Amino acid sequence: METALDNVPEDAEALRAAFLAMRSEAAALKIENARLAAENTYLDTLNQKLAHYVAKLKRLSFGPSSERLDPDQLQLALEDIEQKIAEVQAEHERAIPAEKAKRTRERRDARPSLPVHLPEVYVTIEPASLACPCCQGALHRIGEDAARRLDVIPVQYRILVTHRPKYACRACEGTIVQAPAPERLISGGLPTEAMVASVLVNKYADHQPLYRQSQALARQGIRIDRSTLAFWVGYAAAELKPLWGRMREELLTSSQLFVDETTAPVLDPGRGSTKTGYMWAIARDQRRWGGSDPTAVVFTYAPGRGHDHAIDLLKDFKGVVQCDGYGAYKTLAKRRPNEVALSHCWSHVRRDFIDLSKEGLTPIATEALRRIAEFYAVEAEIRGRPPQERRSVRQAKTKPLIQDMNVWLNERLSEVPGRLPTAGVIRYVLNHWDGLTRFLDDGHLELDTNSVERAIRPIALNRNYARHVIMRRSSREAPRFPRPDWAAAAALTAPL
Repeated sequence: METALDNVPEDAEALRAAFLAMRSEAAALKIENARLAAENTYLDTLNQKLAHYVAKLKRLSFGPSSERLDPDQLQLALEDIEQKIAEVQAEHERAIPAEKAKRTRERRDARPSLPVHLPEVYVTIEPASLACPCCQGALHRIGEDAARRLDVIPVQYRILVTHRPKYACRACEGTIVQAPAPERLISGGLPTEAMVASVLVNKYADHQPLYRQSQALARQGIRIDRSTLAFWVGYAAAELKPLWGRMREELLTSSQLFVDETTAPVLDPGRGSTKTGYMWAIARDQRRWGGSDPTAVVFTYAPGRGHDHAIDLLKDFKGVVQCDGYGAYKTLAKRRPNEVALSHCWSHVRRDFIDLSKEGLTPIATEALRRIAEFYAVEAEIRGRPPQERRSVRQAKTKPLIQDMNVWLNERLSEVPGRLPTAGVIRYVLNHWDGLTRFLDDGHLELDTNSVERAIRPIALNRNYARHVIMRRSSREAPRFPRPDWAAAAALTAPL
């Protein structure tokens, strides 16, 4: 690179100019070195954090079962990494103004749109003076720049004081008129209905145990014991039971439901410990084909996972049950062949082949996953379209793929030793073939049961403290489906 020193001038003025050029060049190099050093620090920190993240992923996927991370722990680790990356980016932007301007544009282009239902508060920032800085004449408005940002009003507790004036007639002795007191959720209790609803949402939708909510209230100077909050929750659950029952009745009138179950710890007072119960979920979700019925999920507790529980749960239902391959649903369909049909889940099949690929059994598993991905590609294309259109596209595009996969699976089964896990997965798919292909002839059905699985996933977050609210009924009461205290609140807050 040629510099100002390559040809040293002889006269003083030219020498001075060369010196100034050299100094300017040195300053530019210094700035560039600082930029590169900051970028190097940023990239080094980012690499370290990403390497840490990859290590955690490997532990989750391939580590011994005793060392595998819980998916929620992995989410926390990911949050920590993303926060650290943001911290390094902020320091990087402070050191290099040009980088800050670049990232500002990127963030502005990538940020999500804000919901239209949010209220807007307008803040106008005027110049310090509206007089022209040159001639002191009055300035006139020629336009403006507007920026929309998401704001929040921090939670604010208040005391609601209700006054009910009394009125009397001067002419009529003993006549007193007063508005009746409004009904309260908890007569003589401290909380308003909004306060109780907030506790329920925090507990069941945001997974905040009551003792943590008690601590948060204490930071505001409000001393309410966990046991008091528990009383509010139980009281509200009792009021929600009719709504829970009505939701369940409504869902059972549908022609198609998603069904799944998951474990839940239950207090067992006689043994002084807990035992494993089950939360059964029925869900309705018609969004993918534009149905008009509202999306909803209802949970029902049962002490076990036996076939009789599934039969009782769906005894009033007639239609298609979208479910996994659990035998209880097969028993239900066999007992009521003219009323109940099963539509099985391709997502479960895909997981089985993913497990095979992790075990190194990749050729067949990889090909199966590729074929299943083609089914989902068609589903992405028809998502949101009317049922008849969905059926037509499936018949034209997915059905040939399904038929070809059936031939391919049978050929692979004849080649694979029967005792290998691959053969077991293939047999599972072929044994459930009628249920796995039912969606081809009905545009109302889905390829999988992801709707109900999303609904039951938060239960895992509540398991550590759910034992405080799921209690076994006494022996004098019906043992099969106990009080829906937990189920009532969870049904109103579960995501779908």
